[in-house]
Amino acid sequence: MENFENENPENLENQETQFQSRIDLSELKTALENVKSEIGKVIVGQENMVEHLLAALLSNGHVLIEGVPGVAKTITAKLLAKTVDVGFSRIQFTPDLMPSDILGTSIFNVKTSEFEFKKGPIFSNFILIDEINRSPAKTQAALFEVMEERQITMDGTRYEMQEPFLVVATQNPIEHEGTYRLPEAQLDRFLFKIEVKYPSLEQEITIIKNQHESKLEDKTEVVQKVISGRQLKHFQTLVKDVVVEQNLLEYIAKIIVNTRENQFLYLGASPRASLALLVASKAFAAIRGRDFVTPEDIKEASFAVLRHRVVVSPEREMEGLTADEIIRQILESIEIPR
Repeated sequence: MENFENENPENLENQETQFQSRIDLSELKTALENVKSEIGKVIVGQENMVEHLLAALLSNGHVLIEGVPGVAKTITAKLLAKTVDVGFSRIQFTPDLMPSDILGTSIFNVKTSEFEFKKGPIFSNFILIDEINRSPAKTQAALFEVMEERQITMDGTRYEMQEPFLVVATQNPIEHEGTYRLPEAQLDRFLFKIEVKYPSLEQEITIIKNQHESKLEDKTEVVQKVISGRQLKHFQTLVKDVVVEQNLLEYIAKIIVNTRENQFLYLGASPRASLALLVASKAFAAIRGRDFVTPEDIKEASFAVLRHRVVVSPEREMEGLTADEIIRQILESIEIPR
């Protein structure tokens, strides 16, 4: 009779820990736990939003946060920026905002008799754009080059952004008066679209209780910087080395191709979505302390990566079918690699 004494969960966990020694992710995991702890001093719940923001940070990708007013979209982004020791800039989008208000403009210097370029607020590391759909198309289009290529071209001169460079934008899905819908080309620049829900009853009670007991006028004062810019760039490099097996690469491709062939979708995902799903799944694996991707990492990243890159057919949209429901059906229909 074979002896199975050593095959207990603790031994299996030790074997898994030994298997993870190819990349040392201990510093990364500790740093991210510290970030979560700092944000948790102010924000109650919203674990999904925080985790996706961290994954985007590790993936060096931009994020669109959508939710009704008052669900902590803006303050969570501000708190995340405060935990990282890099430059921060906030831009409030309004209908009269011009591209030069974001990128900068050339000003004539009387002393030198030459034009000098004065950089706009986009020249920072962590950019928070509040209510991005409040500005017209020409202002939104000003972000195309800087979000994709991390540079801007002004008067024939190229200006590169300093790394790390992350854009976090918020928008309200309910109020449409005075808003301008983001075009698909703009949406495709975002790695994630995070949908923020209302807190639960228990979380709502905790929020009220914390506000009642708090004596601070500015609650963000309690949040400390826990990651340097150099550390963040190092973590982003580590994430690139996370292992993805061939069968998982094929799994990602099958998911993306299925969106293009799905009868419920008017528009499927592009190859950019494949690459986004790859880097995002690596980030989720690293957050969990693993140097290899599992199918669960891919499935977890799929909703935030795909929901803004696919378009539900008008007939199905009238029936109340959402992009998330179709993505869930696609994931359930594809065999999980073993």
